[in-house]
Amino acid sequence: MTIATAVPRTATPVATLALGAPRFDDTALAHLARGADAATAWQALHARVVAGGGAAALPAALAGVQGDFAVGVRDDRGRALLAVDRFAMRTLCWRVIDGRMHFAERADELAALPPRAAIDPQAVFDYLYFHVIPSPRTIFQGVCRLPPAHGLWFDHGQVHVQPYWVPRFVEPERADFSTLAAQFRQHVRDAVTAQLDGSKPACFLSGGTDSSTVAGMIRDVAGRAATYSIGFEADGYDEMQYARIAAKRFGTEHHEYYVTPDDLVRSIPAVAAHYDQPFGNSSVLPAYYCAKMAHDDGVTKLLAGDGGDELFGGNARYAKQRVFGWYEGVPAPLRRGLLEPVLERTPVGRLPLARKGRSYVEQAKVPLPDRMQQYNLLLRLGLDNVFTPDFLAQVDEADALRQQQAVWQQVQGASALNRMLAYDWRYTLAEADLPKVRGSTQLAGVAVGFPFLEQALVDFSLALPTDYKLKGLKLRWFFKEALRGFLPDEILTKKKQGFGLPFGVWATRHEGLKAFARDSLHALAGRGIVRAPFVRYLLDEQLVEHPGYYGEMVWILMMLEQWLGSQEH
Repeated sequence: MTIATAVPRTATPVATLALGAPRFDDTALAHLARGADAATAWQALHARVVAGGGAAALPAALAGVQGDFAVGVRDDRGRALLAVDRFAMRTLCWRVIDGRMHFAERADELAALPPRAAIDPQAVFDYLYFHVIPSPRTIFQGVCRLPPAHGLWFDHGQVHVQPYWVPRFVEPERADFSTLAAQFRQHVRDAVTAQLDGSKPACFLSGGTDSSTVAGMIRDVAGRAATYSIGFEADGYDEMQYARIAAKRFGTEHHEYYVTPDDLVRSIPAVAAHYDQPFGNSSVLPAYYCAKMAHDDGVTKLLAGDGGDELFGGNARYAKQRVFGWYEGVPAPLRRGLLEPVLERTPVGRLPLARKGRSYVEQAKVPLPDRMQQYNLLLRLGLDNVFTPDFLAQVDEADALRQQQAVWQQVQGASALNRMLAYDWRYTLAEADLPKVRGSTQLAGVAVGFPFLEQALVDFSLALPTDYKLKGLKLRWFFKEALRGFLPDEILTKKKQGFGLPFGVWATRHEGLKAFARDSLHALAGRGIVRAPFVRYLLDEQLVEHPGYYGEMVWILMMLEQWLGSQEH
């Protein structure tokens, strides 16, 4: 039970930025938000933190706020409170200049304040490593972005950033599938209901389990649903057939658009420039065209299915890492006395039949989360091959892994799978997928909601047994079984795909896109970041031989150059 308390007023707010739709557990704050607006409630919460002693009172004050939000409040004494929601569905950046805290939704707004902030080489490295720039760093030196579920308190020139919420997974002693399945379906229904705002009910529809579930729930809740799907004329990338199956099953008003290479050439500069820093998730272009189609159809808000995989165990790497984890169950004497010496230190390990065993042992010995970066594209290409010596001299190559280890260590006492989920809540959702959807919908002029990230559903997933999420090697077992009969069987059994973009394939076949990519990468080489010989080899040899694989590196380099170029105009 939440106990209402008096709202102290000890200073006058002089700057308030309140974004999103926060929900306050505290009765007094909730009343203020309903009676006036969210900004008034945030100002009252700021006053409580002041009365509670500042930074020490911040986590408890923010723990009772749910929903999507980003807030900054600064009072007339310079004390500032900043916070973003638990998944950074909204974003907030900050910068201290001459002892004064400044905050804004976009990093480039703060970078433009005098003295203008310079580009941070370490952030450029992070971008090419992660394909995004994870918080708290931004592309600009001295400009930071609040990580998800974090708050900031600023007083007397001191910055205190700390988490106010860390996932806590619970393994129940008993689990009744039927009861949990009914609860789950009701939670999803409630989450979709909460996200509908009275406008035309609509959602993205890729044909996967998450977006199809959202589409079906919208139809059940609102009586109708409009769905928007993107297709590609490229073998192995188009899954429009599954979107059509879902649309037919739920009787939606279905809309389709097929993205073309010409669309990319036309829209890449605008999409790259729209972001406040380089952003390399290639699905942003399909998402933009999907949102643009919805906007042109009169839709003002789209619901998205992001979060289902990360809450309920749907990504293929979870099963792959479980296989590596089995090695820990091999008795230590057998591992260290036989397998490792024979496979790693004798010619036996180089024999054709033993190579896979040797590779398995070598990878299994690497702890998480480090093991998940063994297939990192940048590392596989080789840092010395990609970057110029002058650029590498300006960065700490080990910092990216230290960031991930710190995030991994935040969640304690959980299974390896649940720690991977929490890790992905940060790196896959907060830093990549949500900015992709948020940025693409903003550019198209449409609002967005994420029903799977409603707190009740998140809490439900925290208390779900680990083997319900990954049963043996079956991904998101519970999610699919709980929705069997609701979702078409074809969608329950389909291979995961989403709005994957066939950029690499198109870049080898479409002359306009090929020229666009080539010009962008050679221009980037001229900036002294990447080596010109690497760019030539990437374009002339690697992309041609393996367009699906190396197209990703061409894409992120191209988007980096497009963003950097946009800053010069």
